[in-house]
Amino acid sequence: MKLKYLLFAALVLAAVNISICAQGPARTYQQMSRVERSQFVAAQAQRIGRELSGRKYEFTPAFIEDIQQSLNKYTRRIPAEGEAANKHDLRLVIERGHAQAPAIIAAFKARNVSPLVGLYLPWIESEYVNLSSPNPVGAIGMFQFLPKTGEHFGLTAEDLLDVNKAADAAAQYIANNMNLFANDPMKETLALLAYNRGEQKTVADVRALVNDSNRDCSICALNAARASLDASFQNESVYYVPQFFAAAIIGENPQAFGLRAQPLSAH
Repeated sequence: MKLKYLLFAALVLAAVNISICAQGPARTYQQMSRVERSQFVAAQAQRIGRELSGRKYEFTPAFIEDIQQSLNKYTRRIPAEGEAANKHDLRLVIERGHAQAPAIIAAFKARNVSPLVGLYLPWIESEYVNLSSPNPVGAIGMFQFLPKTGEHFGLTAEDLLDVNKAADAAAQYIANNMNLFANDPMKETLALLAYNRGEQKTVADVRALVNDSNRDCSICALNAARASLDASFQNESVYYVPQFFAAAIIGENPQAFGLRAQPLSAH
């Protein structure tokens, strides 16, 4: 009888633990201490990295800080409980992301690229808005392709507004960039940077600034050397990969930020 009781008690305790975990974290990121936030970001960045690549990324503390700064900017767009929504509300971004996730995941899986790349690339490019009006440099669509780049993948400007076609082109573009940096242990992050900065500039940056002493985290090395790179990198590209990881951390852990949603990868 005693053994049966112990087994029953263990099952009840396990059920309680499962129930607690299902309800999400006891405290949200916003409620954590400064140290806890840093630990959370570091752990989640590593988890995202493993899901992107199947291996551990060797992030530097400075790069983790870059990710956290981007994440903190996003969290300021999460309204407090009962606060009215506005156009910058991050909950709207999550809703749009869920609407687009099935098509995006399918396109990236078909090109053997991690669906997480596909899910969070349009977050940082357009926040899942299919923009028909060109931005200042002429990019359009959810994936913000330049028409000239779209032509390289056989797409017209009209095609770039077709989410399925644009997602497939983006997956091809990332796959090509990953092949370009195939020998780099963090090729996925360089492929993302090249999506924003361009392949030629990214290759030149890596050749100039990455060496045996910092090769374990090439993207960290580039961000650390931002002052020696051009204004375009300093004003925009330096934030691109940290923003990607920040978006992925929130989108894959929405309940940890008080957002009542499932991870975007749940589709």
